[in-house]
Amino acid sequence: MISLFNKVNTSLSSGSSSSMNEKVDWSELPRELWHKIGKYLDNHIDVLRFRSVCESFRSSIPPSLPNSPSFPLQIPHPIYISLNNYLNQSTIYLIQPTDASSNSNLEPSHSSKGWLIKVQASKNQPLSLLSPISDRKLSYPLSSNNSSVILWNLMDYRVIELCKSYTIGKTTRFSSSVIKVVIYPNFPLTSVEDCVSCCIFQEGKLGLMKHGDKKWKLVDDKNFYYDDVIVFKGQFYVTDKWGTISWIDVCSLKLIQFSPHLCGFGNKKHLVESCGSLYVVDRYYESSEDMRRNYAGRHRHNRDAVVECFKVYKFDEECGKWVDVKNLRDRAFILSNSCNFSVLAKELIGYQWNCIYFRDAFDVRMYNLDDHSVTTVDFNPCIDITGRGHNRYINSVSKVY
Repeated sequence: MISLFNKVNTSLSSGSSSSMNEKVDWSELPRELWHKIGKYLDNHIDVLRFRSVCESFRSSIPPSLPNSPSFPLQIPHPIYISLNNYLNQSTIYLIQPTDASSNSNLEPSHSSKGWLIKVQASKNQPLSLLSPISDRKLSYPLSSNNSSVILWNLMDYRVIELCKSYTIGKTTRFSSSVIKVVIYPNFPLTSVEDCVSCCIFQEGKLGLMKHGDKKWKLVDDKNFYYDDVIVFKGQFYVTDKWGTISWIDVCSLKLIQFSPHLCGFGNKKHLVESCGSLYVVDRYYESSEDMRRNYAGRHRHNRDAVVECFKVYKFDEECGKWVDVKNLRDRAFILSNSCNFSVLAKELIGYQWNCIYFRDAFDVRMYNLDDHSVTTVDFNPCIDITGRGHNRYINSVSKVY
């Protein structure tokens, strides 16, 4: 939202060089301009910030549309249409301390660092805190004597929405046949009638459904080996087992090839957007006989198979070729069951740069691209904002390889 205001400020000040040093009185802007600015706010936190500035801001846009998407959202199962399934939404936030939230218990090296939290919200239900990596439900943080739940005043913290993730509620044993679901668009000022869902199900089939459809439509009836789907630059992008990336034309249900074959020899391809670029992370399972690559067998999408290593590739759009990435620099990639995303590691407590965080049979683990080691990370079962658990959080890493 800050960058949006900067663009408006620049355009208003571009009339003369002398006006470049003058501050813009936002209250003097035409009322209709506020509504146009508000249309570009794509998450709930930015809408709250916008509406909390003053009465003019607040009256220019509603907190959400009456018919905006509301979760859990009832959708048909891609295979068993008669089953009632519900789509849950979770949001991953970066919580950063400010001067108002300074705590003497925090070590100096950690005082400016933040936390990742995953929040699942449902109508008429309390918020659930989840692990951003494993999706395991977390307990609420307790006071120093463990007698009461700590209440956060979010006015004292900087809250940044990183991404959303979606999961099918496990109402039946058939729910697990859905591997990944994404929705777009899904903003506070978006009508649910405009939403489109895309999913990978039944070991690699690709389905698409617009709001109001009675059943999912099969996008590709020839390729049943899709590994991942994400929303990138306002489009659904998918990758198959060969690392070929395509985007979906929602109107025609056609796949438009975006990249050449990667031909990575890993067991599963993950799509990650980082700093405006698209990456493929190739996951390799242990090379024991029962874990070897088997696209017809049950291990193809087995999240609990033991990981041996990862390889990372970036698609160079200008040259039209894949680039082998050896170093993520100051970034860390997080591959969760329901979404993949990138973070700036130095902003977070307990995360290391140039590493990939994921889950397998050893629960939450970390792959270091520097020395190719895989370590098990013991994340605290609750969110600790008092500083009491930070040392244990960081140091409780055991060597596996």
